[in-house]
Amino acid sequence: MPDSLVIAPRDGHAGLMPTSNTRQAFRLPALTCPFPSDVNPHVDEVDRDTMSWLAASGMIADGEQLERFRSAGYGWLGARTYPYAARELCQLVTDWCVWLFAFDDVYCESDRRAAEIARALPRLFEVIDDLTGEEPVDNVFARALLDIKARITAYGTADQLDRWRAMTKDYLFAQVWEAANREDDVVPTFGDYVFMRRRTGAMLTVFALIDVTAGVRLTSDEWRHPAVRAMTQHANDVVVWDNDLISYAKERDAANGRNNLVTVLVAHGGCSVQEAMDRIGVMRDQAIAEMVALEPAVAALRSPAVSAYVRGLRYWISGSVDYSLTSSRYTDALT
Repeated sequence: MPDSLVIAPRDGHAGLMPTSNTRQAFRLPALTCPFPSDVNPHVDEVDRDTMSWLAASGMIADGEQLERFRSAGYGWLGARTYPYAARELCQLVTDWCVWLFAFDDVYCESDRRAAEIARALPRLFEVIDDLTGEEPVDNVFARALLDIKARITAYGTADQLDRWRAMTKDYLFAQVWEAANREDDVVPTFGDYVFMRRRTGAMLTVFALIDVTAGVRLTSDEWRHPAVRAMTQHANDVVVWDNDLISYAKERDAANGRNNLVTVLVAHGGCSVQEAMDRIGVMRDQAIAEMVALEPAVAALRSPAVSAYVRGLRYWISGSVDYSLTSSRYTDALT
């Protein structure tokens, strides 16, 4: 039986979830955010067309599972995290997010072995690195990935495409590590988990598309600038830690429950679930404070592209929480 959760949304008002037939009630920390929240005006069309794209891709073949994707309203994730993007670019990043969710459900939120995931990587890497040659792409995930890459190529520069390629390969490699933890019943150490969660969460793959969707070009030097890198890392941490908090009820008894920061802190930190959640709340608030402290340093670069990129990071923090606390992907597990 799942534990119930008391949700404290970004405005700080808590709502009690049903408590019947539960072992214990836990309270999520208030996921406060000083950054603005907005919705892309094309949300309804994007949500509709993303589901059409997913159904046609064949990545989710089961009708019941496909309906769960439909009810989750993934168009709202893209619309909240890229509210500034033009229609076709919001569609691109939303489709990419859905590809990541589909891959996660089929390969990562399952009992698939590390070796099985590793053997799937060559087909995906061939697509990412333009090595498919004349042979047709048979793997449904690779075919969908090919479509995503073609659209990034059409709208972005070669540097922007290469950045997305590198971050996507990093993400895919990290899934083998997660699978090894599941397979060997290992709860990773705190240090290992924080390091790898910055990769398993796929945030760098979506951050790499912020400047593409904003219609600007972040140069390689700007991408690597210490202040920009620090801002990126803090934003990455906030989004994935918030996700661990929100998805804990869904994941704790599932195959991938070991790969959650709440589980890690309970196993290695000698604390209760509530204490772990409270500690993560402090950590994510500190990371947001570090982002705010870095604002003068990034502003000093006087770069419109950097400013657009930082704006995109802020929208990812506010938008991901707003989406997660209203999407059936997460709320169904809390009832």
